[in-house]
Amino acid sequence: MKKISVILMGCGGVGRQLLQHIVSFRSLHAKMGVHLRVVGVSDSKSLVVPVDVLKEELDDELLSEVCSVKSAGSALTTLGALGKGEYRVFNGSESRRETEGIAQLLGKSTGLVVVDCSASSETVEILTKAVELGCCAVLANKKPLTSTLEHYDKLVLDPRRIRHESTVGAGLPVIASMNRIISSGDPVHSIVGSLSGTLGYVMSELEDGRPLSQVVRAAKTLGYTEPDPRDDLSGMDVARKALILARLLGKRIVMDSIKIESLYPEEMRPGVMTVDDFLQNGIAKLDQNIEDRVKKASSNGCVLRYVCMIEGSSVQVGIREVPKDSPLGRLRGSDNIVEIRSRCYKEQPLVIQGAGAGNDTTAAGVLADIIDMQDLFP
Repeated sequence: MKKISVILMGCGGVGRQLLQHIVSFRSLHAKMGVHLRVVGVSDSKSLVVPVDVLKEELDDELLSEVCSVKSAGSALTTLGALGKGEYRVFNGSESRRETEGIAQLLGKSTGLVVVDCSASSETVEILTKAVELGCCAVLANKKPLTSTLEHYDKLVLDPRRIRHESTVGAGLPVIASMNRIISSGDPVHSIVGSLSGTLGYVMSELEDGRPLSQVVRAAKTLGYTEPDPRDDLSGMDVARKALILARLLGKRIVMDSIKIESLYPEEMRPGVMTVDDFLQNGIAKLDQNIEDRVKKASSNGCVLRYVCMIEGSSVQVGIREVPKDSPLGRLRGSDNIVEIRSRCYKEQPLVIQGAGAGNDTTAAGVLADIIDMQDLFP
């Protein structure tokens, strides 16, 4: 049985779902000859590890307790009264030092996969250190890969040891498909993608004549948006995904190189206008402009989609008219879609479409990435 040691950073929705998948799929992985050995779980404040990371692991009962505790909004330190296994809890700066210590201990011996399911920009230092120590890295968190080029270069120094499929399309095989195209020597000419489930839903609902303000409020009620919908409407999440794809193509760019269209003006940004004021008063002022753009697109046989576009040296994110009968135009709801054009896929682009959001889908993508690294383990 091949044992893959795993340490998880981030106990939010995706991280908890990943732990549940690991526990639930033990028999499947056993048939594959693989055992995922969880040797650490951390949130923003604490880290839980077994007493001896070389010989022990966090058992499934404790992992289930971690999921329960974090779902209830409690701290990992409250596991003291719940867990039955032998483990230790580290807090604050000790948590980071212990994580790096485990990476140093296991990186060049049994091997270790450091998994980042957080939403933090602060994990990049731990990840680059872990990769330097010979560990593998699996990311659902986009921020480390959209940090400085110096950090990016360190993370991808050995491409065999990093997987980040879930940073772009949750469980969709976007990164894997691009890597195969790139490895074959087939030059990629352009990428166009609708990569936000939230904005995909908003754009497709606008087709039915509903005002933007009504659609966004409904999306928030359905749980499709962040607590502050402007986090989605700013386009920054799509821009991060575009930057990851552009860098994968070898483009040496930073976030400031990307032209980003926000769906709201500066005077409605967070810090200037509260969430409630934006939803009750501000966003309604945007309805007419969007309605006019929807009608103009319709008169041209098109619909509006919020997309990322990568072509040549240009990387842009924003609303574009697309033919109504195209794959992008037919997209409905919160699905994601990516169209890749290359020498081989020139007339008919490679189209990848499906659920591109959700904790379950994203965690499944992370788990697949971990299992994909098994050949690197003894």
